[in-house]
Amino acid sequence: MNIEQEDNRLAAIFKVLSEPNRIRILRILYHAGRELTCSEISQQLNISKSTVSYHFKALRLAGLTNTRQEAQAKYLSINRAAFDRYLPHFLETL
Repeated sequence: MNIEQEDNRLAAIFKVLSEPNRIRILRILYHAGRELTCSEISQQLNISKSTVSYHFKALRLAGLTNTRQEAQAKYLSINRAAFDRYLPHFLETL
């Protein structure tokens, strides 16, 4: 990846992180230390499942999370490799 692509990727990450609910989702995932479902995060944030799902998608497209689907449930986890590469030590600040 060249420097321009790296800059574009970093800009996309910062754009996704400009939404406070996405930072809250990352904080919940980080402290849980495991995969969580949309429902579990929805309950903790007291926002609708559809809103959480929307944020899940944005985080995944930015490469910050991994999503695994099992039947109807989607499980979200932090993509630690992305944070290690682009935002080292960010997770520890949550």
